Amino acid sequence: MKLAVVAVGTRMPSWAEAGFAEFARRMPRELPLELKEIKAEPRSGGKPAEALMAAEAGRIRAALPARCRLVALDERGADLSTQQLAGRLRQWMEGGEDVAFVIGGPDGLAADLKAASAETLRLSSLTLPHALARVVLAEALYRAASLLKNHPYHRE
Repeated sequence: MKLAVVAVGTRMPSWAEAGFAEFARRMPRELPLELKEIKAEPRSGGKPAEALMAAEAGRIRAALPARCRLVALDERGADLSTQQLAGRLRQWMEGGEDVAFVIGGPDGLAADLKAASAETLRLSSLTLPHALARVVLAEALYRAASLLKNHPYHRE
């Protein structure tokens, strides 16, 4: 099974690239984690947010792995503990389907993309910058994978 983070936004700060890369490197061999960056729609020009999100949704769909389980990241999504995320990760592994986590642009994700998602998760009640959201997600996935292997990285 492969994990992908499909995130709107390119040219992230070097600390974000390094943080994501570090946790992706630590992932177990059977759960490789890949980042696919999607070009954000320019916010100048006065287009409505729905049009911007629709354009980004088209790019996101084009970047998704074939036959993957789509998990949207959204502030109204399920708030999972590390143990619950580990349980979800176990279920996904048993299902054998690749999983793609989608992080939207400044305005979020298009409604139809969220509706097409198998589930919606939230990373935090706090507002996170896009660069940090990628790192937090990668760390959370690494911690959940570590918990499944009884690695001492996770402490209650």
